[in-house]
Amino acid sequence: MSAAARARRLDEHAQIVVLEQGEYISFANCGLPYYLSGEIAERDALLLHTPATLAAALNLDVRTGHRVVSIDRDARHVRVQAADGAYDLAYDALLLAPGAVAIRPPIAGLDHPAVHALRTVPDVDGLTAALAPLLAAPGAAPGAATREPRAVVVGAGFIGLEAVEALVARGLHVQLVELADHVLPPLDPELAPLLAAELAAHGVEVHLGVAARAIASDAAGGVTVTLSDGAVLGADVVVVNVGVRPASDLAREAGLDLGPGGAIRVDGDQRTSDPHIWAVGDAAESVLDVTGVRLAVPLAGPANRQGRRAADSMCGHRTTRQRPVLATAIVRVFGLTAATTGASQAALRRAGIEHEVVHLHPGHHAGYYPGAEQLHLVASFAPDGSLLGAQAVGRAGVDKRIDVLATALRAGMTADDLAELELAYSPPYGSAKDPINMLGFVAQNALDGQMPQWQAWNLDTVRATTLVLDVRSRQEYAAGHLDEALNIPHLELRDRLAEVSAAADGREISVHCASGVRSYLATAILRAKGFEARNLSGGWQTLTALPTP
Repeated sequence: MSAAARARRLDEHAQIVVLEQGEYISFANCGLPYYLSGEIAERDALLLHTPATLAAALNLDVRTGHRVVSIDRDARHVRVQAADGAYDLAYDALLLAPGAVAIRPPIAGLDHPAVHALRTVPDVDGLTAALAPLLAAPGAAPGAATREPRAVVVGAGFIGLEAVEALVARGLHVQLVELADHVLPPLDPELAPLLAAELAAHGVEVHLGVAARAIASDAAGGVTVTLSDGAVLGADVVVVNVGVRPASDLAREAGLDLGPGGAIRVDGDQRTSDPHIWAVGDAAESVLDVTGVRLAVPLAGPANRQGRRAADSMCGHRTTRQRPVLATAIVRVFGLTAATTGASQAALRRAGIEHEVVHLHPGHHAGYYPGAEQLHLVASFAPDGSLLGAQAVGRAGVDKRIDVLATALRAGMTADDLAELELAYSPPYGSAKDPINMLGFVAQNALDGQMPQWQAWNLDTVRATTLVLDVRSRQEYAAGHLDEALNIPHLELRDRLAEVSAAADGREISVHCASGVRSYLATAILRAKGFEARNLSGGWQTLTALPTP
């Protein structure tokens, strides 16, 4: 619909026909979980336009219930199946925007009536109808007075987490099943435990590293979900959202070039291998920034920009050629927000791209101003200082920082640039040294050798070959520590260097504190005194977020 509207703005005389196989066009699918939760009260708020409003405003011929079943590229027409029969429709320029279809995992009983998805308006209608008798007043439905309604959500990605939050808001007890070893798999593993803890705090039971194998009716009128580890979960409704694949069958049958992931291959103007056909959205292939990987990126922002770009090209207007996609994304999980932009650490490793990772745990605004919340930031930098990717989790300030970092990525900024960014500051909003600036400072120090780092995932090697120096307070040390660590609070370090030298016995010193700040100061002291020392990136908070031997 972005392409159709843009095309009309460029050409008042064009005949523009939109064919949609479903009942709804231009609906806010990103708002579906919030309608399910009750935050969006009116269903009609999700329906941004109707065929009638688009005809009146933009003179678009929008035909719902019309499914394109084939493309004749030589004759330049499409075959359309409608309720009253089939017909051929000619085109000069054809845009394919078929979107994506849900992946169907190999689960026995996946077609059980208690199983739902959450991608379309009919999906949310069906799920809302299924919840109605479960949430009726006690005694209004069989079993309603004896136990709370239960849901199992399969898939802990963005949509799965939003579904969990919505179902809890509606009063259901929710169990979450995820095949990966942490929730929100695109997130770096040292941040994911924060989300898992937030889910647990709201009564959600999380099952990680397991798959759903079977769904079947039980004797009490509900269903059971059997997991790959043998666990059996009871539920009244099951929501399955394990990802999507490009809906590219029509393009494949027409002989258009597809990428290895099944997405429609396009050039920088969104044009396919046929010069008269363009493709956009979840079915079209994009190029990821940083890694150069080509795949479909099912995100609303890139899809809308692709629609505008395709319309410009179709109408012969000057086009802004497609840039690589950053895949910037954000999700709310109860009181927390998690966001990502650019390449994750896992993506960088898969691509063989050398990088330095920095971790920070600053306040989202000045600490002396009431209400400061801790912000957890992870960013990756190339050896030349270029920003490669960043992630953030926190209760406040996450969206602001990830948007700045996404802009910095698009602009090709380096650690030096982040350190010098001039960002709005007042105590209620930030700090004189904003967390973005701090990312730049820390990366500068790590990359130029001023402050060498060690990482939590190198703990085995650190334990075996170095002296671990814990510079937290004695109280913090007593609350939890590495058994072999020498504890010297950082304010005492200058007076106890002989003790450090004896314990190190010529070995490198691996320093840590709670977040990396005090250990930064301690490491600087040690290096100035001739010791070989490194600072733990992110400190104890990052170390304990990852599984330790």
